Formats: sequence, structure tokens, C-alpha cells
Amino acid sequence: MSLTYTAGSLVAARGREWVVLPESAADMLVLRPLGGSEDDIAAVFPAFEDVRPAEFAAPSPADLGDQRAAGLLRTALRIGFRAGAGPFRSLASIAVEPRAYQLVPLLMALRQRTVRLLISDDVGIGKTIEAGLIAKELLAQGEATRLAVLCSPSLAEQWQTELREKFGIDAELVLASTVSRLERGLELGQSLFDKHQFTIISTDFIKSTRHREDFVRHCPDLVIVDEAHSCVAADDATQGGVSSSNQLRYELLRKVSADADRHLLLLTATPHSGKESAFRNLLGLVRPELATLDLESPAGRAKLAEHFVARKRADIRVYLTKESGLADDSMAERTAFPSDRKTKDEPYKLAPAYRALLDDAIAYARDRVEAAGEQGRREARIAWWSVIALLRSMVSSPAAAAQTLKTRSESATARTAHEADALGAQVAADSADNDRLEGMDVAPGAAESEEAGARLLELAERAAQLVGPAEDAKLKALTRHLKKLIAEGYHPIVFCRYIPTAQYLAEQLDGKLGKKTKIAAVTGTLSPQQRLERIEQLAAEAAEEGGDPDVRRVLIATDCLSEGVNLQHHFDAVVHYDLAWNPTRHDQREGRVDRYGQKRDQVRVITMFGEDNGIDGKVLEVLFQKHRQIKKDLGISVSVPDETASGVTDAVVEWLLLHGRQGSQESLFDLGGHQESLDRIEREWNSAAEREKTSRSKYAQRAIHPEEVAREVTAVRAALGGAEEVRGFALEALRDLDALVRTATFSGRDGTGDFTAQVGGTPAGLRDALAATLGGRLVEENRAIPFRTTPAIARGEAALVRTDPAIGAVASYVLDSALDANTVGPRPARRCGVVTTDAVTTRTTLLLVRYRFHLTLPSRTGERQLVAEDARLLAYEGLPSRARWLDEDAATALLAARATANTHEQRALNQITRDLDGLPDLAAHLTEYGTRLAAELDASHRRVRKANEEIVRGLKVVPQEPADVLGVYVYVPQQPATTTPVSPAATATSTSTVSGAEA
Repeated sequence: MSLTYTAGSLVAARGREWVVLPESAADMLVLRPLGGSEDDIAAVFPAFEDVRPAEFAAPSPADLGDQRAAGLLRTALRIGFRAGAGPFRSLASIAVEPRAYQLVPLLMALRQRTVRLLISDDVGIGKTIEAGLIAKELLAQGEATRLAVLCSPSLAEQWQTELREKFGIDAELVLASTVSRLERGLELGQSLFDKHQFTIISTDFIKSTRHREDFVRHCPDLVIVDEAHSCVAADDATQGGVSSSNQLRYELLRKVSADADRHLLLLTATPHSGKESAFRNLLGLVRPELATLDLESPAGRAKLAEHFVARKRADIRVYLTKESGLADDSMAERTAFPSDRKTKDEPYKLAPAYRALLDDAIAYARDRVEAAGEQGRREARIAWWSVIALLRSMVSSPAAAAQTLKTRSESATARTAHEADALGAQVAADSADNDRLEGMDVAPGAAESEEAGARLLELAERAAQLVGPAEDAKLKALTRHLKKLIAEGYHPIVFCRYIPTAQYLAEQLDGKLGKKTKIAAVTGTLSPQQRLERIEQLAAEAAEEGGDPDVRRVLIATDCLSEGVNLQHHFDAVVHYDLAWNPTRHDQREGRVDRYGQKRDQVRVITMFGEDNGIDGKVLEVLFQKHRQIKKDLGISVSVPDETASGVTDAVVEWLLLHGRQGSQESLFDLGGHQESLDRIEREWNSAAEREKTSRSKYAQRAIHPEEVAREVTAVRAALGGAEEVRGFALEALRDLDALVRTATFSGRDGTGDFTAQVGGTPAGLRDALAATLGGRLVEENRAIPFRTTPAIARGEAALVRTDPAIGAVASYVLDSALDANTVGPRPARRCGVVTTDAVTTRTTLLLVRYRFHLTLPSRTGERQLVAEDARLLAYEGLPSRARWLDEDAATALLAARATANTHEQRALNQITRDLDGLPDLAAHLTEYGTRLAAELDASHRRVRKANEEIVRGLKVVPQEPADVLGVYVYVPQQPATTTPVSPAATATSTSTVSGAEA
């Protein structure tokens, strides 16, 4: 007759001990190795295999470790946890330690039966991390089974990397370039959205009718939409091609959000984009009723707060403080955002030959516009956009000008004036909402026929002769600015509007900025993945200089990098070589480096503008100064409405054509006709700013109080530890295992703390495990393995995070060798120790105890049965029979206690034996503590989900008895009369003493 085992109980089978999982049945046990991972789960049939109840063996008094044994064993145990017993099932399995403020959207999500959130935190705060935390948690809890991320094609690879490296979610890219390959692998009638559990989908690709309808039919139960403001349209949208794209995506999301059971996360730093109706439409995607809420009423704002989080950097730069509402500042978290951007406008004046060329180009443009105006509306609009292209390229660079003058205008193929505007605006304007950054850096055409006229060709030849600093004063000024930035220790990015300009700058600057300056160019000619590889290659080339602090990086880039790509780890200054015609584009560029993780407290920004080219000065005066003033007043950037930006630039060009460069130096709006336009622009922009201000104040996140966040942060860190603990463990364990460890001379790629280890001298079992994760040749040839403080690592490197396979291999070896006293070779952790120390005044014992819990978690799809583990430190003073128990802080503090004297070997044996023999006297307290811990966990689950009674009904947390005592460590107070100072020569094998380093 077979025994029945409860979930969480221990059994012995196949020569090892296992934990029984809830999926077990009477005739088949589903088991996980004790201390093992989900990957090691096995099924055992008691009818055919020997299975018997097991109890975790007590430590042996003959196997004493040193003073660090308890800490190493504790960390090794905690690294092995992949699913904690607390309400956050996923935090043990992710490769990032979230900031406290990043837990707020997660807490909001867990209070909703169906998660619907609009996350509108400021640029650089970490919306991707916040969305990834929610997605990973919903998947871990079984609340979601499939995931789709909708994003710009240029950001797809970055999303894929973030999800894989930080959250262990391996998503398939569904792009125009990959769909053919993916569809070839489908079975008859199968949708690729069904075949692949996790997908990242290009918003451009999904716009096609066939794919859009297929996605709606097979849409996952969890959808994340990045840059969500580009997926809604204002009710009065009439912006031609751009808004029609928005409308298509808006219709798609309306269908996706119509399923009330689908989880939906919308991400955007600019929820308004200058249009109240667009903001309302965005809210309607979250919940239909939000679109019509009275947001002026307290009840309306309270309802919105359940689904909307929008914070500025100032809100979370210092978080969890008395000012936040906590009792004190003991948990204060300071996030290292740059404190400010030091912005400077740097003018330049055209060289005489270039000035003459521009004057002739303006004269041509004036003649062309006048002639086209007599031919009809279509011809007039084609001419207008051709002129815009000509002037923008002319003030960009001689290379861009030459190409534009020889290329046919995109709008020349238009059949109507409306179509000409749609085609022209895409390549010549700088829309704040333009999601089609791909291809936007191609130099536009100015010719209106296949063959450019003789006049344009003559201008093109003259432009081609003006390359180089002798005739190109703008290039000469850039070289001067870059040399100064480099001398001050900065790594700048130079942003250009067009591909020919970026290539021209890279060629001209090569060798001009010093021997230790590495230069690279990234443009739309590269795929999104190749762009990231080029940047990493530039960083690697600089790193190959042996950490030389004088090496600098300079990146020349077009706006293909102005959105979404994170560059803060490699660059800390921005030069706007080409002035954009919308300040929002400058914000996007600067946001690539001015974000969380930037080491500089102040990011440098240089905006170059032509003092006498007739365009830049007025754009800077009217658009940029107003934009900066609003940002100064509100503390955040407000997107410039497209109509505002285009209205200003149109007026600039009109004035330029009428009066030439010299006339344009006068006030642009002196004439009455322009004053009315200026007044309208001012009203629109002020209205947009007011709406944003209202949003940030009235609708600010108040659904989760900082005190609630602080409580959960404390619980998570108590259960899992932090990044510093992992790094310290890896360093100590590898050294103890005879690895050759070298700490970095200079700060690591992502901050300080990187080190390398050669593992040729470590035990064979560890070498085999590391070879499986890092590569056999790396280990066999005893090469230095880099251990990085960043989770973004290359092949053959290890990340100093708990979920990295190499860290897991070290932790497994430390844990297994501690549990097996017969392990050959070094054993960094032991299950027992005796330390003589001045850190205690009374004999004190520290216990490392592992608790197992059987969890019943209700969800939308029914109850889930889980087994989770937790490691706790408990400490008492005196003998086991009369134990005086200490609080958790006092117990944890013992890990830092160091031996201050040697301990006689026989005395150490007597001390530890006394405690081991007294373990039965402690059983009642350990059981009581487990019951209390289960109640705390139960309360924590209910607290996190308190807003929804339905998702806590049936919740249970039951401790599995008895608890496992993994380690027992005795701390004996130093008695000057009976102890001697720690001797450097004393060793563990001494016949008379146990060294204080043994402990």
C-alpha cells in the first residue's frame, strides 16, 4: 500500500531528496529536487520505484566552517529560489532589481481582475521595466498565458533584448522582414500569433488589413502597446498620411481592447500630444467609461487614478521619505537621474561661397513657387515641398544639398494637392508624433522631374565643391565644439537630419579629434539590430584601450536613434548639428542619454544654428525659446502640437522667400498677417501646456501610498536580497574555490564593480557547470571570464544578478558542497561554525532555516496550487533549552560578525554539539515562527490585492512541517582571560585551536 504525500513534503527517491509538488497524484509524484529549479522537475511512479518519506538531516558537528560560512550558505540558498512565497511570484526569477517607484504600476495591476493601465511616466524613468514587471508577474501567476508587444519596428529588437535579458521572456519578432520566414513554419490554418506564445510586433506591419484581422482573431490575453500616443487620433484629425496611420492603429486597438478580459498596458511619455480628444480616446482604450469621466470631480479623478500613473523625475528622484509620507527617511531611495541639462545655443556664420550658394538657392526657390502658383493647387504644393526639401538640405551640409539637388522630389509623383502634402510632410517635416522614423533620414529630393534642370545641377556642382572646413563653417564650428567636449571628458552624440550629412561628418572628422577618439556613424542605412551592434562595437573599441581614461567615443547619428534606444551608458552629451523644426524631436534626442543610469550629474547639450542662413534663427526664437520656457515652468517637456510647429516653419519659409536672408533678420511677425498666426499658435501651445499641467497635478498617481510600497520593498529584499549581496557572494565564493579573481582597475561598463575570474583551478564539478553556460573553450583554456554589474552581457560573460546561469552554477556548487561533507576540494560554505568575537556579549546562536509553504492562489482561471520556499535567519541567546530569541535585525547583523580571537578546537566541538543536541528544544519555536510567517505571507497577498475581493477569495498559505535547519552557527563572546588574539599562522588543522577565520 503506497503512502499519500502532501504538497511540500520531503521524499527520498533515486538517491536524493525531493519536494512533492501539488500536481502529484496517488500513483504519480511530481517532484522537484530539494534546492533545485523548475528545470529539474521529474515524475516518479511509486509502484515501480522506491519512494519513502524523508527528513532533512541535521548538521554534523565535525564539519565546521569559517566565519563567512553562514552568509555564503544563505546567499547560495536564496539564489536558488525561483518563486518566492510572497505576493510577487516573479521577482526571484528576473535579472533586474527594480527601483521602489517601479513597483507602483505592479501594485496597481495586482489590484485589478483584468489589468488595464496607462503608464505615462516621464522619459527615462523606466516604463519598459515597469511593463516587463507586470507582464512577468501575470505570466508567473497564470493570469496571462500569451504576450504581444506592439511597438515601432526600430524598437522591436530593443524590446526583445530587454524582455529576454531582464525578464527571461523569449519573444519572437514579427516584422515585415521576418514574417515570410515565420509563416513558412506554420501548419495549415495556423496563425503565427497562435504558434508563438510571446511576440513583438511592428506597428507598421500590423496595419495591413490581412495581418490586422488575423491578430485580432488570435490576440493574446496580454498586450503591451509602446508609444501609445501614436496609436490614437484626435477627433478632428486631418493630417493626411500621419494621422491616417494613427487611425488604422486606433481602430486595431479598439478591437483589441473590446475584449473586457484582455490585459492591456499602454505606455507613453506624452499622453496628450496637444489634443484633449486624443487623450480621451487613449483613456477610452483603457476603459470605455474613462473617456467620458468628469475629470474635474474628485470621484472622476479617483477612478482615473486606478488606471493612470504619470510621474515626473522630481516625483521619484528621492522616494520613500518623510516628505513622501513615511515616518522617517530610513528607507529613502535616491535615483541617479542627471540633475539638469546644460544647454547652450552656438551660432555659426556661413562662409562667403556657401552664403552665395544659399542666396542663389533661395532665388531659385522663389521663382519656382511663383511659377507653380500660376499652374494650379497641386503644382503649388509640389513646388512648396520641393523648396522645403531644398532649403533644409542646404543648411544641413554640402553633401545633403548636392544629393537633394540631383534627386526627384517625393511629392512630384502626387496626383492631388492633398497627396502632395501627405508625401511631402513625411520627409520634410519633423512631426512630434511621426512614428515612421524609418526612412526619415534619407535626403529628400528637390527636382520635380526625372531629370533635374540645368539650374539645379549647377547648384549641385557648386555644393559638392564646398565640402571640408575651409568652405563649410558649420563643420569647422562642430569640430571646435567637439574638441572642447572631449577635453572636458565627455562622450558626445552628434545628431543630424540626413544620411549624407552623417556620412560626411564621419568622414571629415576622422583623425581630427585626437588619436584616442573613436568615431562611428549610425544611420537608417543600417537595420535596427545593426545600429545597436555598431554602438556596442564603438564601446568595445574604446574598452580595448585597456581602460585608458583618455579614450573618448563620438557617435554621429540621424534621428533613427532619436526614439526608444538607450544610450546613457555610453554617451553623456548631445550636439544638435541640424536644428529640428519641432523642439519635441530635440527632447527625444536628448532623452537617449538623459535618463536613469546616466553617470553624469549634468548632461551637456549644444544646439548649433545658422546665424545668417535665414531659417535657424527664427525657428530657434519662436519655437525653441517658448518650448524651454514651458519646460522650465512645468518641470516637464510638453510636446509641441504639429500644427503649431508647421505653422511657424511655414511662416519662416514664406518670409524667407519674400525677403531673402537679410530681410529675415527683421522680426518675422511684424506684418499683420503673421500676427494673427502667431496669436493662434500661442493659444494652441498654451492650451496644450495647461492640459499637461492639469494631468500631472490633478491626475497624479495617488492610488498607491508610498507606505504601501515601502512595506512590500522591505518584504522582497528580506526574502531575496539585493545586487550587492550577489556580487559579494560571487567574489568570495570564487576566491574560496581557487579561482584567480581580478577586480577592475577602472569602473565597469555599467558602473563600478566588474571583475574577472579564471576558473582553471576550481573543482571539476564547477568547471563543468560553467562550461555548459559560458562555453567549453573559455573554461578549458582558462581564459578570464568577465563578471559584469549589468545584465546586458556578451557571449562568454556573466552578469552579477541572481538569475544568471553562471551565478546559479556557483551557488549550486556552494550549496551542494555544503550539504555533502564528502565533497572533494574546497567547500566555501559549511553548515556549522563557532566564532569567538567581540560582536556579542552573550553566547548567541544563529540558525539558517528553510521553510516550505503550500500556496493556494485564486485566479481568473481557477485556483493554482504551488509550493514555495523561504530562507530565514533566526537567532537566540543562551542554551537551546532556555533560548531568548532575538529580532530579525539582530539575527541578520550576526552575518557581519568577525572572529577576534582563535577558538580551541575541543571547545568549538563542545559548543556546537550542545546546540545541535538541543535542536529538539527549538522545534516548537520554529513551528510557531513558520505559522506566523505563513500568516504574514497570507496578509501580504491579501494586502497587495486588497481592492478586489474576488481575487483573494480562497487564498491559503500553509507551512509544511518540519522546517529544515540548514545551518547552526555559535558566536561566543571574547573572554580576554581565556582567549588569545587571532594568529595569522593559525590554521583549521591546528591540533589545539580552531582559527578565527574558521568559524
